[in-house]
Amino acid sequence: MNKPWLTRYPEGMPSTIDPSKHASLASMFESVCEAFSSKPAFSCMGKNISYSELEVLTRQLASYFQNELKLKKGDRIAIMSPNLLQYPVALFAALRSGLTVVNVNPLYTAPELKHQLNDSGAVAIVVVANFASVLEEVVDQTNIRHIIVTEIGDMLGSFRSILVNGVVRYVKKMVPKYRLPEAVSFRQALKNSPANDFQPVDVQPDDVAFLQYTGGTTGVAKGAILTHQNMVANTEQVLAYLEPLKQEQDEVAITALPLYHIFCLTANCLSFFSRGATNVLITNPRDFPAFVKELGQWRFSFITGVNTLFNALLHEPGFNKLDFSGVKLSIGGGMAVQKDVARQWKQATGCFIIEGYGLTESSPLVSVNPIDITDYTGSIGIPAPNTDVSFRDETEAEVPAGDIGELWVKGPQVMRGYWQRPDETEATLTQDGWLKTGDMGYIDDVGFMYLVDRKKDIVIVSGFNVYPNEVEDALTQHPDILEAACIGVDDDNSGEVVKAFIVFEAGKSLTEDEIKSFLHQSLTAYKIPKKFEFRDELPKTNVGKILRRALREED
Repeated sequence: MNKPWLTRYPEGMPSTIDPSKHASLASMFESVCEAFSSKPAFSCMGKNISYSELEVLTRQLASYFQNELKLKKGDRIAIMSPNLLQYPVALFAALRSGLTVVNVNPLYTAPELKHQLNDSGAVAIVVVANFASVLEEVVDQTNIRHIIVTEIGDMLGSFRSILVNGVVRYVKKMVPKYRLPEAVSFRQALKNSPANDFQPVDVQPDDVAFLQYTGGTTGVAKGAILTHQNMVANTEQVLAYLEPLKQEQDEVAITALPLYHIFCLTANCLSFFSRGATNVLITNPRDFPAFVKELGQWRFSFITGVNTLFNALLHEPGFNKLDFSGVKLSIGGGMAVQKDVARQWKQATGCFIIEGYGLTESSPLVSVNPIDITDYTGSIGIPAPNTDVSFRDETEAEVPAGDIGELWVKGPQVMRGYWQRPDETEATLTQDGWLKTGDMGYIDDVGFMYLVDRKKDIVIVSGFNVYPNEVEDALTQHPDILEAACIGVDDDNSGEVVKAFIVFEAGKSLTEDEIKSFLHQSLTAYKIPKKFEFRDELPKTNVGKILRRALREED
């Protein structure tokens, strides 16, 4: 396709990047820690760790992986943690050891956790104690051989650690009882492993860095295989995008989205980190009074979020009194940024929310609006450097600018495929490297891209994907439910919520609260339908397949 967007890159932004600038995320990490050694890399709950301290801590934990656990290059290790200082330590230690990281949502139920651990073949896990009881339910049904448990306050310093862990466990009672007799504490793992005992691993560009789990029209979570080169390339693409912004000595990035999510992983944990910024980790972004109080402690430069996060902050008392003089960039992803929210944010902070587009399968950045944008466009922006896009019709022929087609993407950030799913890989990736995104849209005459609909039935709730088949399957496990179908409907708070259409067994009925209570046994809260409609029958094709499209049109 013609590339008119190459002329639209802001002044000072490179139009190309070197996807092989670093051989791996491990070598990139080491280079960054050397360059910014004395600066704080991460901050959480009032505790900072510098780049040089992080380098030593990751060598200590990597030494434990190597010498005590005997983990080998290519072994999969799961990390099940919210935004705590332990996360980057565990992440970079694993990457330096040549391990493949499997990020796990700590809100997962036991069935969800079991599937991801078994599908990935993870043999080790780092888990926060608050979620260890869920692991206990399934660990005997997985390949997990090594468990490292950490408590929320473990890296806050001796006195504060004891205080925070005591309050969390005994006052707030946030740690359900669990029994994992073979588990080792995170602090003990660090204490018993001298950093100098770590033996560097030869990590190559094509080695697998992450199995990053996502879903699809089948509703079965599958691991996108993201190599070190995929992630290095996407980090370099983000850094190229940031280059027009003058780099200052004390840049601060607010990290409220979970680091286990691909958006925040690449944008904050890798890219802002590589720029030498301090990532301020927000452990519980739903506690908005505490969130705003934390923001008041910083003259921050960058903030990433989803539309619902920005909207909630705007309505939180005290937010409009914060110091926004240092804000250079607000980036919205995960879901569409609403026009009214973008303009209110600009009015409050003086900085527009820049909207971009990506997906797990592309590490994730595909496109982003130019950094010099001055108004809301409704566009997902222009392709990142070294990224080709194409809009295709049903025959896979390219459509001209302005015509709607399925967005295809090609670039160094595109995944290798899906873990142990050759059929789905073949259906998603062409032999010449194009990724079929399943999203429908068009490109205009000057290179701005717009999405109009999703080919897939995925529902996006506050930036998290919900797969209708998974919810429908959980609903129909109830003996009183005959059939169920789920769609996404618009919601002012979360962008979309799940709506369920339900047909009961003859003579049976349930209340909405009874259904929600049943679903809580198997689904994370955001996947549970917020709206219900009870029907005598559901629209179907002539072969009996339920027509979600018809339900959307009726709704």
